[in-house]
Amino acid sequence: MKILLLEDDYALAHTLKEILEIEGFDVDIAQNANEAYEKTYNKKYDLYIFDINLPDENGIEVLKSLKNADDDTPTVFITALTDLNTMAKAFEAGSDDYIKKPFEPEELIIRIKAKIQKNGNLIKFNGFEYNPNEKTLTKNGKIIPISQTLKEILHELIMNKNKIVSKERLLDITDSTEASLRVNINKLKNKLGIDIKNIRGEGYLIEI
Repeated sequence: MKILLLEDDYALAHTLKEILEIEGFDVDIAQNANEAYEKTYNKKYDLYIFDINLPDENGIEVLKSLKNADDDTPTVFITALTDLNTMAKAFEAGSDDYIKKPFEPEELIIRIKAKIQKNGNLIKFNGFEYNPNEKTLTKNGKIIPISQTLKEILHELIMNKNKIVSKERLLDITDSTEASLRVNINKLKNKLGIDIKNIRGEGYLIEI
């Protein structure tokens, strides 16, 4: 698991890096917002750990900028700011967790491992996160509402990603006609802005 740690306190950053690497994580350090932007441009991370008070741009603004660029990487804030207003802004920006300094490094590790376990089955594509257990689709932390029929179609396509799902299988799970199936496929494509390919005579395919 690759982690980007955005923390301007040199001693704390390297202490956390050492502890996290003992746990088997691959950790890069950024000490300001510009370094963070550069590293996220060149490398895909599985988790961000961001401080808020930084020398150039605060961590909440960094996260907002990344989210606006369709970066859906889970993010944990570690900060000495304990007021509810800052905490609210952090979660509004898309934070997944918020840890107040000072904290025990073990607390951070426990929360990271809990997040890994929770998100272990999530399927990420095109800026979306799909939870196959709950059949929910989210973007920027918000659930996208779709009908039960569209849920069943999307689930079948995603769970068989990069493979052709037969038309007969989709008709069976939705108990629909060929005409209504085509309508529902188009609804999914238009609502989500994703490419669902019609393989003539065989079925449908979503490439992730």
